[in-house]
Amino acid sequence: MARLPVDPEDFIRANTALEAPAMVPEFKLWLATEYVPIWQATESWLEEQNVDPPYWAFCWPGGQAIARYLLDNPDMVRGKRVIDFAAGSGVSSMAAARAGAASVIANDIDALSLVAARLNGEANGVAFRVSAEDWLAGPAGAPDADVVIAGDVCYEREMSVRALAWLRSHARLGRLVLLGDPGRNYFSAQGLEELARYDIPTSLQLENRGMRETVVWRVLPHP
Repeated sequence: MARLPVDPEDFIRANTALEAPAMVPEFKLWLATEYVPIWQATESWLEEQNVDPPYWAFCWPGGQAIARYLLDNPDMVRGKRVIDFAAGSGVSSMAAARAGAASVIANDIDALSLVAARLNGEANGVAFRVSAEDWLAGPAGAPDADVVIAGDVCYEREMSVRALAWLRSHARLGRLVLLGDPGRNYFSAQGLEELARYDIPTSLQLENRGMRETVVWRVLPHP
């Protein structure tokens, strides 16, 4: 069952700050910074707050790359139904909405992530729906969409295998499937087509380097 603090919105506002991501300065998101409590949060502190690891509080390179690509190439999503898998902060969903998508659904199994994504959308005047369903546990190629986007989903072996299989199931139905990845350990470029490449500034505390080369890939129907 999802863990949530007593007042999720108040928790986010109290423990993060509105900041502009490096690659998407058009937006401001509620993010962890070195000056707010959640940046130094320990596992025991999160447990006390009834909060899962706050991946939503960081704008990861894969999501930033997808967002930048959509803002620069709005025809990819304009007038189309977009679903954003493992949406985190919602930055990719925001970019799709700003680029003129007919509808956008931000999905994440972390309920607090969806609260943060909604607050981020409100802070930037963009609207989208949210879903806490476990899409990987559902049927292949579901839910229905025209465009599927995902950023930074290859950080664990099992997650990477399941996510890529699910993304490819959408590609086999003729949908545009975009994956943003900065070269995570379990990423493989097999069956992918490079669309764009960015150098994205990152935090040394998160990435152990000050810059991540991040690629937007099109997922092809077959490996």
